[in-house]
Amino acid sequence: MEILIADKSHTKYTDIICETIAESAAVRGTGIARRNPEYITKKLENGNAVIALDGDKFAGFCYIEIWGHGKYVANSGLIVHPDYRNAGLAKKIKHRIFKHSREKFPDAKVFSITTGLAVMKMNTDLGYRPVPFSELTDDPSFWDGCQTCKNYDVLTRTNRKMCLCTGMLYDPKAKKTEPIKIKEKVFDRLKHIKEAMFLKKDKK
Repeated sequence: MEILIADKSHTKYTDIICETIAESAAVRGTGIARRNPEYITKKLENGNAVIALDGDKFAGFCYIEIWGHGKYVANSGLIVHPDYRNAGLAKKIKHRIFKHSREKFPDAKVFSITTGLAVMKMNTDLGYRPVPFSELTDDPSFWDGCQTCKNYDVLTRTNRKMCLCTGMLYDPKAKKTEPIKIKEKVFDRLKHIKEAMFLKKDKK
């Protein structure tokens, strides 16, 4: 298994990447935005992505998005092909894309929004901390990318101040502290509270 910085030679995997993103979005129901082939191809060609390959077989992917004229970057679209799940590959891809982001954009803050406990744990291991959405990019293009999420109406109803996702941020200039411990029970309780608050209107 190799986890490589993508380049033009990997554009042949564009279709399967898009298919895997769409499948993952359907399974999760939230937390990952679908992307079109043109968008993914550009990420591959610009070297703003990493790809995991088992020989010549596609295994996983993640890409970098740049916001606020380079002040912020996000590691987005983390996916693992169904044939390679539950083997620790997602964590390896996450670490590789984070390292690539820090090398390519050393002064940028790296942020993430997620509903998944596993991603939160990976983020905290890398030095991210939970933050309100106000500490993330205010670039409207980023938030417009959430339109394919089924909970986009929650984001719009709260004027993009909060949603079911948790905002997380790595600030390269911040004082380094011990990673916080993510407790599954606490996370699940907070998630249920958010769902009760924000999805109430949908159940009426």
